[in-house]
Amino acid sequence: MACLEEMDYNAHTQLSRYFVNSVQVARLHCYFRYAASAICSTVCWFAWFWPLEINEKHRRLVTAFERECTGDTWQQDFQLNSHLTTLASIHKIHHTLHRLNLTEDVGQDSHPTACCSRAMPPRKKRRPSAGDDMSAKKSRQDSVFRKHETSQIREEETFSSKRCLEWFYEYAGCDDVVGPEGMEKFCEDIGVEPENVVMLVLAWKLDAQSMGYFTLQEWLRGMGSLQCDSTERLRNSLDYLRSVLNDGTSFKLIYRYAFDFAREKDQRSLDLNTAKCMLGLLLGKTWPLFPVFNQFLEQSKYKVINKDQWCNVLEFSRTINLDLSNYDEDGAWPVLLDEFVEWYKERQMS
Repeated sequence: MACLEEMDYNAHTQLSRYFVNSVQVARLHCYFRYAASAICSTVCWFAWFWPLEINEKHRRLVTAFERECTGDTWQQDFQLNSHLTTLASIHKIHHTLHRLNLTEDVGQDSHPTACCSRAMPPRKKRRPSAGDDMSAKKSRQDSVFRKHETSQIREEETFSSKRCLEWFYEYAGCDDVVGPEGMEKFCEDIGVEPENVVMLVLAWKLDAQSMGYFTLQEWLRGMGSLQCDSTERLRNSLDYLRSVLNDGTSFKLIYRYAFDFAREKDQRSLDLNTAKCMLGLLLGKTWPLFPVFNQFLEQSKYKVINKDQWCNVLEFSRTINLDLSNYDEDGAWPVLLDEFVEWYKERQMS
């Protein structure tokens, strides 16, 4: 038994140090232990079934020997199984580290602390050929040219207050206001008649306070909102200004703005002739009854139109049928429109 324990100690030492050979030694050790146990069991059973040649004293010795062998063998087998489990875990760890190139080489001439991890060799740079140099140089030149061209385009597309100011003084001269003469030249440059409704929309965009005049502040603020700093840009924006009239909300704002824009600043009402011109500009092409309403104004006693009457004319043109069948005489319409409806019906009857 002492010999077996010494073998077990030596085997455990060898197995802990060398992983691959230790597994084979452990297997042989296991086979030997199980063989010894089987032999002891066979001898004991043989002694029990051969009572004629073995006396009672010998049977007790054999029984004691069997108990001793069986107990020692069970303890040794338990220790051996524990060693084998530990070695199997160590071997599994060693195999995993070996796959990851993290193990240390164990050899006759190698040191235990020497690391055997492999390092990738440095990658050599390929020397560019003459053709590659030319293509890279051309690519850089094209990139610089594209950047320069893009910056020029962006500079041209970006609104410039300096250009807008210079453009203003082309029509204002030495003054800070574009007057009637400058306005006439301005309309010629953009290709629009002064009486065109587009000029009214432009004045609304600039928030001009007086008809026929654009101040420097109004010009910079309005042209900045339109992003126009040259005649060409404003000419390209004329279609947009015309399209604003198609929006109901914007048209109503422009219509209300036109009353204050066209009237004399010291007057609260708009004189009749100016009112007819502005109504023709705003409603002449959209309200079929405007020619009849214009005739009514010409033969009427009215000399001016106040703001309430002005705003109700727009509402009347939008809500009342052409035959005036839905007009309510008891509604909150101004007297001007009541007289127009009465005049129109009498005319239709006659």
